[in-house]
Amino acid sequence: MRTGKVLSWPGLLSKQTGHTHAVNCVGYSPDGCYIVTGSDDKTIRIWGAETGAVVGKPLKGHTRSVRSVTYSPDGQHIVSGSDDKTIRIWDAKTGAAIGKPLKGHTHYVRSVACSPDGQYIISGSDDKTIRIWDVKADTAVGMLLEGHTDYVRSVACSPDGQCIISGSDDKTIRIWDAKTGASILLEGHTDYVRSVTFSPDGRNITSGSDDKTIRVWDAKTGAAVGIPLEGHTAEVLSVAYSANGQYIISGSSDRTIRIWDAKAGTAVGMPLNGHSDIVRAVAHSPNKDLVVSGSSDNTARVWDLFPHTSIQPPSSDNPMRAHAQFCAQPDPEGWVKDSKGGLLYWVPPYCRTGLHSPALLTMPLTSQLQSVSLDFEEFAFGTSWTQILQS
Repeated sequence: MRTGKVLSWPGLLSKQTGHTHAVNCVGYSPDGCYIVTGSDDKTIRIWGAETGAVVGKPLKGHTRSVRSVTYSPDGQHIVSGSDDKTIRIWDAKTGAAIGKPLKGHTHYVRSVACSPDGQYIISGSDDKTIRIWDVKADTAVGMLLEGHTDYVRSVACSPDGQCIISGSDDKTIRIWDAKTGASILLEGHTDYVRSVTFSPDGRNITSGSDDKTIRVWDAKTGAAVGIPLEGHTAEVLSVAYSANGQYIISGSSDRTIRIWDAKAGTAVGMPLNGHSDIVRAVAHSPNKDLVVSGSSDNTARVWDLFPHTSIQPPSSDNPMRAHAQFCAQPDPEGWVKDSKGGLLYWVPPYCRTGLHSPALLTMPLTSQLQSVSLDFEEFAFGTSWTQILQS
């Protein structure tokens, strides 16, 4: 190991350009093959998650900014909410509009979500209410969920479909019983609550706020879990969980995306930089360590959170020695593995805390104000590691 220099590799995989105004919302299809984006240009676009190429033509129908998009649980439909006060349902394959727009809100529709069984759509609006819609009947069902005293910015449905959560400009979060409409009030943020989401197991709720923090809450009791996650230097506009629930992803007005250890409540690695304007939305792939972000710079970007083995030899364009790139996240025993589970190297216990990923491989020293970087000049990996034992 050598001290001093930090080795860093960006995790950006692709950049989606095509929208002519800010990208307000992003989402993955349930199979992880497609990405959907919604924009201030009033359109929705579909992209290949692997290639970054646009799929089909833009979905047009909304007459004002598209604020929220999501795939139905079966991947057959896309649901969108707009400043035109309506919700629309689209055929995910053909891009054709299905049925008539759902009307009922009296102000902008800021957020839409689907129930796990796909039978219902939940919407939150600047009219301070949450509505539940029957997908087949194209009508609102049940009671109007009222209680917030300001705009409803974000809604989500629990994995079991029993609860709905909402975040509002009144600085609070509410947990609603989907059947009775009864709610629990969560207080703690000191500014607008921009985004709320359930953990994959439904046990926790995470929220992002204009107070620059992320908070985690117990989904049953509404009690705060741990301390606020701090690090962003501006409003936190979007939060999401990784598919396995280990990480929280956040997007901010500070133009960065941050990754957090959901259990420890600590930042993982350095912020992901690349957007030239506010990061308005983030979403995690359902089956890979990929994140998509949408920004006011009119683009969406896909990031590889934990780049796996990638050896780049010296070239005439880059005479520097070869370097290696791995998923620098040790398992509980300290082993860093490749994408197939093969052992790459072992990290001593005193170096595991703060081993950064995805953008750089560096371990901070606790005794000095410097860092330790891994020297791969004579690194052997794969089957070639046996040569070390033979020698």
